[in-house]
Amino acid sequence: MRALVIDNETEIRNSVVDLIAAFCPEISEIGEAFSVETGILKIQDFKPDVLFLDVELGDGTGMDLLSRIGQVNFPVIFITAHNKYAVDAFRFSAIDFLLKPIDPEELMRSVERAKTQSTVRISEQLQILKEFISNSLNTDKKIVLRDNASIYFVKVADIIRCESDRSYTTFVLIDGKRIVVSKWIKDYEELMEPHGFVRTHQSHLVNISKIQRFDKLDGGHLVMENGDQVPVSQRKREEVIELLSRF
Repeated sequence: MRALVIDNETEIRNSVVDLIAAFCPEISEIGEAFSVETGILKIQDFKPDVLFLDVELGDGTGMDLLSRIGQVNFPVIFITAHNKYAVDAFRFSAIDFLLKPIDPEELMRSVERAKTQSTVRISEQLQILKEFISNSLNTDKKIVLRDNASIYFVKVADIIRCESDRSYTTFVLIDGKRIVVSKWIKDYEELMEPHGFVRTHQSHLVNISKIQRFDKLDGGHLVMENGDQVPVSQRKREEVIELLSRF
């Protein structure tokens, strides 16, 4: 594999190059660039199999660079300082990222994913990332979900609820489709709460706008628009009642 590292901070760029050389034997060639302009030229000349791209470059952003090269046909791994909003954007779009300072084990996992990643729909993923970062108020905001066979681009407003089974989470959509992803429901709790979702139970996360009613008998459960019944734990009962009272 050929890897290209684009970062405007020389010390960080050198560190990434050194880590790749030390921990990623499948990468045989490593190129470098330090800006949007030099990065575009290097991509055209070097033709990388995987791109490590800093979010903020001296003459623009990593998204500016990707917008200018047109079709992206290689995996992109963003490099970013810890910022919850940026991290949420990457998780929503299922685009890989590494936090500074880079952990060698995280680096190896990212490279391993890049080796098998399909790039057929990466441009759509990058568009979702761009919309999230631009803080679009578009009600058609989407999240990218992956199962063993496919990548799905799902409107957040079309998700009725999420249900966990240990390390797997099932997304139930308004059209009846169920998508099972191999991630803990807690990974989605923090991500989805700002978009109108609430954790009602250890195993359940629901879209507040899709709740039809709250039945208080037998401990209490929610009835969703599609007829599904979702339990409400005793610990979450008051929080759920208070949330519903606002609608």
